Amino acid sequence: MAEVKTSKKSCSVNPLKMSQPIGGALAFMGLRGAMPLLHGSQGCTSFGLVLFVRHFKEAIPMQTTAMSEVATVLGGFDNVEQAILNIHKKTKPEIIGICSTGVTETKGDDVEGYIKLVREKNPDVKDLPMVYVSTPDFKDAFQDGWEKTVARMVEVLVDTPAEGAATDQKRINVLPGCHLTPGDLDELRSIIEDFGLVPTFLPDIAGSLDGHIPDDFTPTTIGGVGVDEVAAMGQAAWTIAIGAQMRRAAQAMEKKTGIPFKLLERLCGLEANDKLMSFLSKISGRPVPKKYRRQRGQLVDAMLDGHFHIGGRRLAIGAEPDLLNDLGGFLHEMGAHMVAAVTTNHSPVLEHLPTEDVLIGDLEDLETMAKERGCDFLVTHSHGRQMAARLNIPFYRAGLPTFDRIGAGHQLSVGYRGTRDMIFTIANLLIADHEENHEPTPDTWREGAGHGHGAAASVSAH
Repeated sequence: MAEVKTSKKSCSVNPLKMSQPIGGALAFMGLRGAMPLLHGSQGCTSFGLVLFVRHFKEAIPMQTTAMSEVATVLGGFDNVEQAILNIHKKTKPEIIGICSTGVTETKGDDVEGYIKLVREKNPDVKDLPMVYVSTPDFKDAFQDGWEKTVARMVEVLVDTPAEGAATDQKRINVLPGCHLTPGDLDELRSIIEDFGLVPTFLPDIAGSLDGHIPDDFTPTTIGGVGVDEVAAMGQAAWTIAIGAQMRRAAQAMEKKTGIPFKLLERLCGLEANDKLMSFLSKISGRPVPKKYRRQRGQLVDAMLDGHFHIGGRRLAIGAEPDLLNDLGGFLHEMGAHMVAAVTTNHSPVLEHLPTEDVLIGDLEDLETMAKERGCDFLVTHSHGRQMAARLNIPFYRAGLPTFDRIGAGHQLSVGYRGTRDMIFTIANLLIADHEENHEPTPDTWREGAGHGHGAAASVSAH
């Protein structure tokens, strides 16, 4: 059992974590025709906007209530009202998702009351779906903002089924954590549909942030799950929650609709995907399709091939709790030793990680631990690139933001196929590092023959 510690430094150096409002805004981007609205200063929204654009390489819809110093002191009703009316007039969204920030939370704005007053004063927006989430950025982290927002969407948008209403046994709800990419959601959707089930994802960033080009420009999100689809989620037979962070939303769904849920903390690795396949087979009444039996065999073979390169590595990893659990747990199964682990906030999964301790801290803490503990492999997001260069160790980019490589939105780690491909990517990364920085291997020793005695012997032989 890992011991969870908290850094005692006075300030954060090279931060690992991102704020709650950013996590909440990303969750709202999984809704069709949505406009995320941050209630705070312009800088809060600008930061998130730049971060998402650099990561996804896409146009990102986000707006702000643009609170000034005076507005913050006097109260933000006028700013909230004007922002809602302008968004409704100019972008015609299907839903507005509002996240608070530190400055307005400190003031104590009653945003739920503001929304009620705006509806009473302005008949045009009386029936416009609006969801408000309290996400102060002076506490918690990105994953927590996503968690609270999805739970709030369930509470506000999902309709309570009529008493005695029949459920559709083929329909299931999927509540994915923020550690899953659009590519992960596409893979998961294909797996579920192959069992004859019809999934509804909340949120569905695979529909809105997967990099497709629409026929016409729209200022709101260009895909995702519709408000009407969310409302009908109470008709499903099961809910699958992915990641410990989604327990809260799954419980909210069960409380409101009576739908039972299955929590899967991980979807990366052999055992994790065996559990997924077994559960889908059970609720669908169908055997696991042959293609996945074949993919399972390929994954087992990839694990055998990859463990020669991954096994024994001393891993330093920094990530949000569920991503840390997913990737770190799988690399441990591949024989890597998780000797330095840093995360952003408390989570029940941390105590069960296969390491002695987990630090809630920043990337400076991770670098210090990695250096002291002799780590030779790093996993974190793109802000770890300077650390990897200083330590001269191979670096696998995972999580958000990944801004110095393209395709981050399609990076795949779920399912047998996603896990297999991730093994190949990491193993090849480690092989390339060994070839560049270490002694020749049985496969590469001939490349050094051109230096010294080997070359002379070769020439004289001819």
